[in-house]
Amino acid sequence: MVASIFTIVMMALFLFFNAAYAKHYGTTLCEIQKDQYSCYTVKRGQTWEKLYPNEEKRDLVMRINRMNTEIYSGLKIAIPRSDDLNKLSYSPLPRQIDPPGEKTIIVSIDKLAFGAYSAEGVLRYWGAISSGRGYCRDVHHHCGTPTGKFTIYSKQGKGCVSNKFPVGRGGAPMPYCMFFHGGFALHGSYTVPGYNDSHGCVRLFVNDAEWLNRDFTAEEGETRVIINRD
Repeated sequence: MVASIFTIVMMALFLFFNAAYAKHYGTTLCEIQKDQYSCYTVKRGQTWEKLYPNEEKRDLVMRINRMNTEIYSGLKIAIPRSDDLNKLSYSPLPRQIDPPGEKTIIVSIDKLAFGAYSAEGVLRYWGAISSGRGYCRDVHHHCGTPTGKFTIYSKQGKGCVSNKFPVGRGGAPMPYCMFFHGGFALHGSYTVPGYNDSHGCVRLFVNDAEWLNRDFTAEEGETRVIINRD
């Protein structure tokens, strides 16, 4: 009995520290795709705005690194070697898929990215995501993001908030939320950190969530959501 409790505690600690010190996506990207990206180590006092005063370039690099949180000294980020500012050029998801017959949002947990496809299968837009971290201390259990095929059944605007988190209070901002399975939603967040760190929802950059909510998703029940690990 004691050994079982010890094993459970050690597993929980492992999962916690693994999440706390998760390797940022951009760090891995620039190490394995050296032909497309170079690695840059952030210096003391640097911010996204100081590194990239041009908003378009800043948005692109943040998207590539899958993070909109503040950068800090010593962080290694991926910098594209090309001067191309076309976001679609850097999509980790295919530009064309077999026509799904309806608007479809594909979410890749491993690539930390989503792609919005037309009914004809053409990629219209892509962005960064952060999905479930695996184990959440505040709820004391697994908190992964469900995989499979779903449909957006409800959505709200900028004022959408969580009914559950923070635990015991609720009220956590979920701007432009789009619910696809029970309490799980795609929604905007200013804490997309470059690794999976949510309670199970799919966090997006706020501007991406706004675009999906207002300009892409159809009426309730008409937009498919596919979540996988590819």
